[in-house]
Amino acid sequence: MSFMARPKIGIALGGGSARGWAHIGVLRVLAEAGIEVDIIAGTSIGAVAGASFVTGRLDALHDFATSLTRRRVFGFMDLNFGGSGLITGQRLGSRLDEHLKEYDIEDLPRSFVAVATELGTGHEVWLSKGSLVNALKASYALPGIFKPVKIDGRWLIDGALVNPVPVSVCRAMGARFVIAVNLSSDVYSRGTVIPDQEAIGQNADYPDEAMQPETGSSAVRLLQRQLLGRRDGAPGISSVMMDAINITQDRISRSRLAGDPPDVTINPRVGSIRPFDFHRAEEAIAEGAEATRRHLDDILTTVRSLAI
Repeated sequence: MSFMARPKIGIALGGGSARGWAHIGVLRVLAEAGIEVDIIAGTSIGAVAGASFVTGRLDALHDFATSLTRRRVFGFMDLNFGGSGLITGQRLGSRLDEHLKEYDIEDLPRSFVAVATELGTGHEVWLSKGSLVNALKASYALPGIFKPVKIDGRWLIDGALVNPVPVSVCRAMGARFVIAVNLSSDVYSRGTVIPDQEAIGQNADYPDEAMQPETGSSAVRLLQRQLLGRRDGAPGISSVMMDAINITQDRISRSRLAGDPPDVTINPRVGSIRPFDFHRAEEAIAEGAEATRRHLDDILTTVRSLAI
């Protein structure tokens, strides 16, 4: 898109675990339409997608995401029973190092910010300089799942706890037109109050498989069930934690987006994708692309109207 003086465009890429693969589809369609994004602010997996876009590695992220199977996803979960997270994150961190270790944020060709949360204070931390990889690790450090990351003396965890869709960051960085990508709009939008506890099945009985002796490969299968959930739908440990975080994230994002609304909100329909369904990348990417196409005319028209 070529204007004599077009407005500075920002995009706020929200958190959402496996649903975050939708960001790949969003960014690809915007690029194909000639919409030049000047400022990228990302939270959690939104930061990973944004960093891949800024560094020209979006195709590499696409290839990685679409190559994942359930087995490969579990292979990246280097379990850690003695620390502050279920997963050390070393395997995933090594993958990021392979592609992004050379980059410092301040040297990127476009403005980029990864959002994280400081443990202890709850402060919202905007990571806009220093190691790109370290910033990403901090931004996606889901509490209880990944270890916190120490940067400049602060212990940092997932930014979705304070700013799930960082529109405010784009505004502060000077964006005149902001596109937000909200991955939870169709997940909890029908939430309500259920006054009768019996209606939610408080007596549901899930067999306690952890009490059964397990050895060898069966122990690995047990860990898979505990982390990813059972085939009968009973949630695993990480699924419970992730859903709790996502519910909180949804409530926070509604409040923050109402107080600081973007100019356009893209809402990929990814509600059926569970937090650890990273093997469903093709579906998420397609939904992201389709949701973006629905807004292209509005985006192009508004950006043109703001051009001087």
